[in-house]
Amino acid sequence: MPWPLLLPPLLLLAASGAQTTRPCSPGCQCEVETFGLFDSFSLTRVDCSGLGPHIMPVPIPLDTTHLDLSSNRLETVNESVLAGPGYTTLAGLDLSHNLLTSILPTAFSRLRYLESLDLSHNGLAALPADSFTSSPLSDVNLSHNRLQEVSVSAFTTHSQGRVLHVDLSHNLIHRLLPHPAGASLPTPTIQSLNLAWNQLRAVPDLHDLPLRYLSLDGNPLAAIGPGAFTGLVGLTHLSLGSLQGVPQLAPYGFRELQGLQVLDLSGNPKLKWAGAEMLSGLDSLQELDLSGTALVPLPEMLLLHLPALQSVSVGQGVRCRRLVREGAYPRQPGSSPKVALHCVEAQELAARGPDTL
Repeated sequence: MPWPLLLPPLLLLAASGAQTTRPCSPGCQCEVETFGLFDSFSLTRVDCSGLGPHIMPVPIPLDTTHLDLSSNRLETVNESVLAGPGYTTLAGLDLSHNLLTSILPTAFSRLRYLESLDLSHNGLAALPADSFTSSPLSDVNLSHNRLQEVSVSAFTTHSQGRVLHVDLSHNLIHRLLPHPAGASLPTPTIQSLNLAWNQLRAVPDLHDLPLRYLSLDGNPLAAIGPGAFTGLVGLTHLSLGSLQGVPQLAPYGFRELQGLQVLDLSGNPKLKWAGAEMLSGLDSLQELDLSGTALVPLPEMLLLHLPALQSVSVGQGVRCRRLVREGAYPRQPGSSPKVALHCVEAQELAARGPDTL
């Protein structure tokens, strides 16, 4: 058989991986995934979850990429137990569902290749300012802790521009301190920030962050007025669902978000229209979720203020799509096509297909 005919199967073999197990630390499970021609390259995932605090420090293979230490009733971790052969190339670390109440600034200082860190479901009450400066993190999960006041500067990483996703949902956060101007450390590269179900009464100052996704669901936000989203020109997704209390959306409260494409206001039964200017400035908005609110029926002027709007969810499985009626042909001088919202049940819309109204 000619060599050109053999190349595709060989390339496929090089790209695929085979999974096997290997001897591991007592109680742990080591799963090996091999790559390349003749399995010349391997990566190991080590699962030491649910064994108890006595396992620390745990020895791991040299080629370990992910270590699961969840559900071990760990009360503390430091750089001495997260060091040694195998830790230097660790890319993922799971410390969720433990009993951690604090972490030292140097706890992860030797994990120079760490990309994903899960500290969710612990009892952390504070976050040191230099916790992650040694690692090129792209994903940090701190949800379901007891954090009350957090500094944005705590998420400065050794990222070299890498996008960072941060989950701070289900804490007790009432204040988020902005990154100070003139700080010695660079601004964190947080692109996705989940602050849902905290104790924030106002939209925090996030103006220096390159945010594209922001969730403030479930917070007791008292009001959203002009200037609330100053500096977030790159934000494309904003979720304000199920806000506690009686949220007030003042006119021009979203005018800084000219690049916003998706806005979720669902689950706010006491939210009412405060005039057409309430959504003024959202020139790029394509999707709007108003299900579970008092914002329906939709006002006739809605489409004039939202020129890019394509769909609106209004609850009970009903979604409205933008419909343009050209009218009589040829069009009369000075006339313009009529724009309206055509509402159908979501199941019917799915059956019709994405391009049918």
